[in-house]
Amino acid sequence: MILNRQTSQLLVVDIQERLLPAMTQQEPLMANAARLCQAARLLDVPITISEQYPKGIGATVPVVIEACGTNATILPKLTFSCLRDESLAQRINELGKVHLRRQIVVCGIEAHVCVLQTALDLQSSGFDVVVIGDAISSRTAESKSFAIERMRSHDVDVATTEMAVFEWLERAGTAQFKTLSQLIK
Repeated sequence: MILNRQTSQLLVVDIQERLLPAMTQQEPLMANAARLCQAARLLDVPITISEQYPKGIGATVPVVIEACGTNATILPKLTFSCLRDESLAQRINELGKVHLRRQIVVCGIEAHVCVLQTALDLQSSGFDVVVIGDAISSRTAESKSFAIERMRSHDVDVATTEMAVFEWLERAGTAQFKTLSQLIK
């Protein structure tokens, strides 16, 4: 499956201030999540951001919020899977059913908990799920590796930030290409 910006939505899972310091490869995670958000914003791909218990874990990191601009809906949750939270499920399903955005691009933390459970629930609910491998993290590299292996075994696609951005773009020579190609350099 090739991503299409008209049928995609971006889901950013729990990249929060107090959780991020415990993650491996924090800088690439934040940079790639921000790139995805900037691309989604420029290409009119709806963005949903989940925050796990924000009162205790804090808000989404500023670099991600800034990359989204005003184009994101931020929703708190207590469940690990975004799809098991009523407000998040309603938003994701509305975008999927009403606006025909059945491809869900997922990034965030932790890969082996919230990202994994969300991806598996989305996949079993009939969405086409692509997890961005260079925009997810866990406290250990081993946990991330096991999460990716498990997602793949359940037919969840795993791609890179660059793959997603260029699939959404579809072609070179446009103003959007010129802007977004600067993000990848």
